[in-house]
Amino acid sequence: METAALEKLKYPIGKFEFPKEYSPEYISDKIREIESFPTRLKQETIHLTDEQLNTPYRPEGWTVRQVIHHCAESHMNCYIRIKWALTENNPIIKPYDETLWSELPDNLKMPIQPTLTLLEGLHLRLAYIMRNLSDEDLEKSFIHPENNSEYKIKQLIGTYAWHGNHHLAHITSLKKYKNWK
Repeated sequence: METAALEKLKYPIGKFEFPKEYSPEYISDKIREIESFPTRLKQETIHLTDEQLNTPYRPEGWTVRQVIHHCAESHMNCYIRIKWALTENNPIIKPYDETLWSELPDNLKMPIQPTLTLLEGLHLRLAYIMRNLSDEDLEKSFIHPENNSEYKIKQLIGTYAWHGNHHLAHITSLKKYKNWK
């Protein structure tokens, strides 16, 4: 497969770019995207068969099932990171190896319904806490040890809105390519 085609499969909506400005409208829009993600994901996946769920979205990529479970794991980490940033002074967070996590039995075999339910509650909590952040809270941050970079909560909001849309596009692109309903 040629490099450009593979890159489009990896990043169907493009790579995340940090905005130049975090306006109240931008933050509100991204919170709405985060809040609606579980419903949009469920609409696209709840009727898929096990065979479809076990189909990789690209060569050497995760299956649809793994993508769904990954979203829950990643977004749980987002929630915890926000809590740390709100309650500690610029904490160093604990990273995790998402590839190794994706290879565990729950990600490979478990039905998606419990994860879709988990995402519904998690995203209600994420949206609630995000909507109640002050301007000062949005500036609070944590350190990611993998690259020793500081991330502000306002950046996390944009990043995780993109993350959900990014993985949803993996699924919708595969469905379109495979002509799945």
